[in-house]
Amino acid sequence: MSVGKEILYIKGDQNAEVQNRDVTLGDILSMECTNSHVVSKLKTVRLIRVPESGQHRYVVSILKIIEKIHEEYPGLEIQNLGAQDVIVTYEPVQKKNQFLYWLKVVGVLVITFTGSAFSIMAFNNDVDVPRLFSQFYEQVMGVQKADFTVLEATYCIGVVIGILVFFNHFGKKRFSVDPTPIEVEMRLYENDIQTTVIENYARKEQELDVGKGTPIGGNRT
Repeated sequence: MSVGKEILYIKGDQNAEVQNRDVTLGDILSMECTNSHVVSKLKTVRLIRVPESGQHRYVVSILKIIEKIHEEYPGLEIQNLGAQDVIVTYEPVQKKNQFLYWLKVVGVLVITFTGSAFSIMAFNNDVDVPRLFSQFYEQVMGVQKADFTVLEATYCIGVVIGILVFFNHFGKKRFSVDPTPIEVEMRLYENDIQTTVIENYARKEQELDVGKGTPIGGNRT
């Protein structure tokens, strides 16, 4: 099908999760064109047919996506504004097990609490916080420190406030619009995983790219 001198803008994230075995261009791409019929047609073009068993993750080169588009509209100019390679992962819809969900939540809370408590206690023992408090109290008050003073109380309160400020939220309440340190680390971790997956597929020549045959179920619907 031919079109005039129109430009199709496409944008795809580096990681796309789908729940249908017939993966279409509309599942992994955002598209914009002055001709709305072009976008409507391309959204239904099937790129991958995920089998019942076996591989459920694919790395698709943007060149393969452009090739599929040109099969429908040979003269269409395409501008890619997204990733050069798209990781397509098939995740079937699964019924949520509430018991297993809450069991995982409790497990994470227990591990986080015990790990944090151990780290704080190990730090206190390493720097000998009780002795430090005792010396500070004697220098300021001029008498020997008792078993428990206001120093310990304010220290405990300060640790809690410091943790809340550092992690930038308490429950669902955020103290600022900035992402939390955990969110930052998770995004960095996800980026590293995606880069590694793409490089591994490229080295094993498993990436769906031009000149490597038709993807599974590559015929359009």
